Amino acid sequence: MPPPSRPTPRRPVPRPAAPRRQAKAPPAEPRLILLNKPFDVLTQFSDGEGRATLKDFVDIPGIYPAGRLDRDSEGLLLLTNDGRLQARIADPKHKLPKTYWVQVEGEVSQAQLQQLRDGVQLNDGPTLPAQARQLDEPALWPRTPPVRFRKSVPTCWLELVIREGRNRQVRRMTAAVGLPTLRLVRVRIGDWALDGLEPGSWREVPARL
Repeated sequence: MPPPSRPTPRRPVPRPAAPRRQAKAPPAEPRLILLNKPFDVLTQFSDGEGRATLKDFVDIPGIYPAGRLDRDSEGLLLLTNDGRLQARIADPKHKLPKTYWVQVEGEVSQAQLQQLRDGVQLNDGPTLPAQARQLDEPALWPRTPPVRFRKSVPTCWLELVIREGRNRQVRRMTAAVGLPTLRLVRVRIGDWALDGLEPGSWREVPARL
């Protein structure tokens, strides 16, 4: 009789290799950019209508504005790549003071300054008290295009410090006390200031509050 056949030994099935874990990229170092935003520039990096944006002046990937500045306003805008820093700067609950130089139509009275200091009633509620004083005409760059004046109406400059961030708030505040805004320049946010930055220019500073 032929010898009994032996079962063929089973080869061990190789286990699939564990997927390699991709090392997480280290977080980007926080960056903070101070830009002097020119007049007629949108506070965003793209626009489908061909208008001027921040991309025309700052070519740094991964940063975004910490707060806004209206298209028809000028001056200091902060940009960062750090979400927590952006929130600390932009969120009104932190009440970071913002300083504006405002050219208004008319001659300001002490009563109007006091109204601004006390807070004025807007259509979305009263504003918080502001710091307000009259300025001698500041040494600023010429605006392009120039402000349109009425020859028969005088103008003056104010400095306003507010701790809110409502839409077009400064313009609405001056209008509410009878002083329409002609030109609006933000010169300081918290401890950060323009300090000689020309329109369209920027500099990097330490990313901390």
